[in-house]
This record gives sequence, structure tokens and C-alpha cells, in this order.
Amino acid sequence: MKDVNWVALTVFLLFFAVVSVMGFLASRWRRADNALHLDEWGLGGRSFGTWITWFLLGGDLYTAYTFIAVPAAIYATGAGGFFAVPYTIIAYPLVFLFLPRLWSVSRVHGYVTPADFVRGRYGSRGLSLAVALTGILATMPYIALQLVGIQAVLDVLGVGGSGNWFMKDLPLFLAFGVLAAYTYSSGLRAPALIAFVKDTLVYIVIIVAVIYIPMRLGGYAHVFDSAAQKFSAPGSKGSLIVGPHAQWTYATLALGSALALFMYPHSVTGVLASKSRNTVRRNMAIMPAYSLMLGLLALLGFMAIAAGVGKGIKGYNNQLAVPQLFEDMFPDWFTGVAFAAIGIGALVPAAIMSIAAANLFTRNVYKEFVNPAATPADETKVAKVASLLVKVGALVFVLLMDKQFAINLQLLGGLWILQTAVSIVAGLFTRWFHRWALLAGWAVGMAYGTWKAYGISSAATKHFGGNSAEIPVIGQIGYIGLTAFVLNLAVAVVLTLVLKAAKAPEGVDETDRADYTADAGDRAVEDAPQPAAAH
Repeated sequence: MKDVNWVALTVFLLFFAVVSVMGFLASRWRRADNALHLDEWGLGGRSFGTWITWFLLGGDLYTAYTFIAVPAAIYATGAGGFFAVPYTIIAYPLVFLFLPRLWSVSRVHGYVTPADFVRGRYGSRGLSLAVALTGILATMPYIALQLVGIQAVLDVLGVGGSGNWFMKDLPLFLAFGVLAAYTYSSGLRAPALIAFVKDTLVYIVIIVAVIYIPMRLGGYAHVFDSAAQKFSAPGSKGSLIVGPHAQWTYATLALGSALALFMYPHSVTGVLASKSRNTVRRNMAIMPAYSLMLGLLALLGFMAIAAGVGKGIKGYNNQLAVPQLFEDMFPDWFTGVAFAAIGIGALVPAAIMSIAAANLFTRNVYKEFVNPAATPADETKVAKVASLLVKVGALVFVLLMDKQFAINLQLLGGLWILQTAVSIVAGLFTRWFHRWALLAGWAVGMAYGTWKAYGISSAATKHFGGNSAEIPVIGQIGYIGLTAFVLNLAVAVVLTLVLKAAKAPEGVDETDRADYTADAGDRAVEDAPQPAAAH
């Protein structure tokens, strides 16, 4: 190794060691009567209160994507990268309407995944399988984005070899090996406990960064002047203000991302781990505090421009902008703290994502189609193994796809997971849609979105090089995922009318109206299936 920042690396490794120990010890935290039950391993016993849920969801939703990809997009393209700020503001009022209903019906019937709910609501194994597989597929690139975040930190620290890809990525593999081990051992309790450290570090680093770095750079006026100069230069591909030609892209990207945020399996997992309906409602009210943090983080992209990060380097990797900014601006010891915040900020959501994907595979593929007689202990054992395999799939994404624009990894997952929104959200309020129509709409949305995304090239990659294309009929450039969602919904509505007219069988709905408003302490919740104690 050469050019290693040993002080920063030592601090980074110290924090990594602390959270690793916490991850393994988490299995003893709020110890379950029966650890070999998916409710316990995959949902933490459905027992988390307001503050634990708040830290868990914050650690879950605000990831390496927050620290790395969003500022990198702003560093490269300017104002367009700020779409992430309004989308998180839009998301919480929307999900406040339906997530408490999802918690209630899931608690009454013992649902562990959103696909469980779809199976019970529509009586459709095929639709449930489609939702489950989409969730697993969409989670892969999101976990991959966490890998990219850790890799960016390791690159700036100077860790790893060169030339041989295996030696260069060895520290990354070791980090995720530890992640895989404590996730396997402790389940959701591990990221829930580590999230306290992660969120505390993140807030400390952000507060220091937005005060200290501009002071060193000559103030925010100089920061914005530097960004304006870069984006007004001839040949620049970005802008300091979103122009008229990009407004449809910006708006549709923000709206589509907001609709997709809580469709992700890991988001639902964090919600279903809450101990009550009111816990979910309170968290949806206080979670926007993280949106303020996201807005401040986004400014780091402009600060990197003002600091001259990557200036004059041809083909500079934009994902290194923030880590390099921290190393250039902070004392070495605090650089280690900042890098620990990014690294742990990747490990926490990666753990939750792998657990959520494993829950989907176990409940909606393995138990539904492979071994219907599987016991709760069998389910938990399969889920543990599946969580390891999901991480391997994420590594494939990292190795095969372009890392210069890591944000596209998450946006591709968002495109896919958005196609499950019609089945899940509509089902929480109405049984009007026909199960076959929903399945057809999902297929159209998935096919169209994947086809359009595949056809987009960039300077770095021939396929999946962007997230926006021309919107049919309107003719404006917009987010592919939202266009696919509209097509999905249109097909579902039209085919539902046709199938109802033809009196096609609609499947059995195992839920009741009262299930959607049940709360902790209600008879329906108290009578719900509980994990049996180990014998």
C-alpha cells in the first residue's frame, strides 16, 4: 500500500471494530424467547418503540447514497442533483396515509413482507411472487450502492492494491464479510443497535462540515461563486439552477422517487418492526428532520468544487469528491471520524436490505412454492442463508456496472420497485383492482422501464447510463420509472374493467376492514400469531 492516511485509517478501523462488536452482541439485546422465528430474526420481535424505530429508519433510508451519490451528482451536474431533497419532503406526507394501515393489517395477520400482504389481500400467488421477486431485484443495486460508498472511502484512504482487481477490492470484501457474519447471527437487532452510532456520527460530521469547511474556503459566497463559474464555463454539462428544459426531469424524478421510497422491502421491514401503529405515525411525523440533514449534505458537492477537488483530472471519479473533500479539509483524526460515518452509513442499510430481501425469498418463494410445510425455525435458517446470497448478488452489480454514476444503481432499483406500488398501496384502501389486471400492469411497467433504461448510454457505459427519457404523448424528458408506473396503473385500470365485466374469478381476500386500523392492545392484535417459545 502507498499514500495511506494512517491516522484516518486507524480511527476508521477503530469505529468499524466497535460497531462490529456491537453487531455480534446485538443478539443478546432484547433477547427473544425464540430466536429461530422470522418475527424475531427478521423483524426484531416487532417490538421497537418510537426512538429505536426513528434511528432504525434513519439508518435504513439515509445511506451511502446520501453521503456519496447525491453530493457527487451535484458536484458533476449542479442543481439537478438536489431532486433528492424535495423527494424526501414529499414522501412522508404520502406514506403517513398508508404505512399505519400496512402495519395494522400485517400485525393482525402476521405478515412479514409486503408480498405477504398482497397474497392475503388478493388471493394471488402469482402477484405475490411478482412483488417478492421485484423487491429482491430492486434491493440488489441498492446494496451495491452501499458497497460503492465503502469503496470510495477505502480508495481515498489509500487502502488496497492496484492492477489486480481482487487485491484492490479485498478490504471491501473483508468489510462485507464481517457485515454478513453479524447479520447472520443477530438479524435486525444488529443494524437497529448500530444505527444509534451511525446516526450520531452522521449528525456530528454534517454539523462540523457545513460550518468548518466553508470557513476554510472563504464562506458560502465563495462556494456558490465557484460552482457558478464551473457550470457557466463553455462545455459544462451542469447548471446552478434547473433550466426550463430540465424541469420535467427534475419534477418527475422527485415525485417518482418519493412514491418508491417506502415500497422498498427494507423500508417496510423497518416499519413492521415497530411495536404499534402510533409508533409508525409518530415516526412519519418526525422523520423529515433527516431531510434537513440531506439538504446540508447536498451542499458538499458545491464545496468540493470550491475546494478544487478533482480539478484538471481527466476522467475523475465523481464518487470520490466528498471523501476527498473531507481528507483535504479536515485534520486527519476527524477525517477518520467522517469516513467512519460514511462506512457505517453503508453497513447499517446494507444489513437491513439483505434481511428484507431474505424475508421475501423465505416467505414468498421458499415457503410458498418449495416447502409449504416449513416451520418457523426452517424459515429462519433459510432466511439467514438467503441474506448471504443477496450480498453476493450486490457484489455482481458493483463489479459489472458503472461506478462513476453510482446514483443510477439506486434509480434503477427505484424504477423496478415503483411498479409494486399499485398492488400494495391501492390494496390498502380498496379491493377494486383485479389480481390479474395488477399482474399485467406490473409486467408492462417492468418491461417498459427496463427496456428504456437499457437503451440509455453515457460516456462511461453503453447501457443503463441514465434514468430519463422522452415521455410518450407529452414529449418532455422525464423519469422513466414514473412513466412506467403510469403505464402500469393504466393497464391495471383498463383490464380490471374488462375482467370484472367478464366475471373473472377475483381470488379470496383474507382481510377485514377493521384489520387496517387495529393497534397494539386491540383484541385483533392480541389474538394475532405470536412466536412460540423455544423448547
